[in-house]
Amino acid sequence: MENLNVKDSNGNPLNEGDSVILIKSLPVKGTSITLKKGMKIKNIHLTADDQEVECRVEKTKMVLKTCFLKKA
Repeated sequence: MENLNVKDSNGNPLNEGDSVILIKSLPVKGTSITLKKGMKIKNIHLTADDQEVECRVEKTKMVLKTCFLKKA
């Protein structure tokens, strides 16, 4: 995972442990949960893919696309 160039929707670099804000409401596949626009997600984890980050929302681990996130 070294030398990953992970960026948010505005082009700001994202690092391990950053907080991000959703820029669009997203339904979660397989559940009735909808992540609302403006929701703050803390302590993200970088993945092997520079277009995705892993996080924990409501005790559920999930992977989000960086194109729907902005750095908090």
